[in-house]
Amino acid sequence: MREHLGDLRTVLAMAGAHADDPSLLVALAHVGTAASPGGAGGSDPDPQLDPEAQRLRALVDLAVQGDSEAFGQLYDHYVNGIYRFIYYRVGSAPLAEDLTSETFVRGLRAINRFSWQGKDFGAWLTTIARNLITDHFKSSRSRLEIVSDSVPETRSSPPTPEDEVLSLVSNEMLLTAVNSLPEEQRDCILMRFMQGLSIAQTAAALGRSEGAVKQLQLRAVRRLAKNISEDVR
Repeated sequence: MREHLGDLRTVLAMAGAHADDPSLLVALAHVGTAASPGGAGGSDPDPQLDPEAQRLRALVDLAVQGDSEAFGQLYDHYVNGIYRFIYYRVGSAPLAEDLTSETFVRGLRAINRFSWQGKDFGAWLTTIARNLITDHFKSSRSRLEIVSDSVPETRSSPPTPEDEVLSLVSNEMLLTAVNSLPEEQRDCILMRFMQGLSIAQTAAALGRSEGAVKQLQLRAVRRLAKNISEDVR
């Protein structure tokens, strides 16, 4: 999970230095696209470009028809990404494990109703996870307990003022700041940076257009950079 926090820190540093620079938009557009099709990001690759996407689609079609082994292979592909999204929302590994398991249980129960129209499988699972998190916080007043984990930074160039500010921010502070964002901005950041979903997948999970997601993440990153700088300084 550390590399995802590193990605977020990098973009926040860019936002602090060049809030209106087009390079920030470019960086945001490419977050999450580096994950391999079979990697922990849980992304759905373009079916027209990647044979792995065709395999995943075939597995989904088999699972819809009741093939439990196919669903098991889908679980292996998507479980890490779903877990990351949930963990960064609830801040507790045991709870994240429970909600991840429940996500797939509910997915299995509802798989026969899955349709490719308007939403890919990874986004569909993320929507289930998001609803479970909402239900959890509605039924519980438990406080978030976000685990702090220091991440050593190695540099090949002198730190910028924005880098120096972020170096004073612990993972706990960073994740607390993310969780203080408005709901859609927060979930957009977690899906894009922590889960590794593409803009299209995030749009599908949130039920928004791709343009709206681009604006959500831009506003969220700028807001995070501003709030973190003010808190530290």
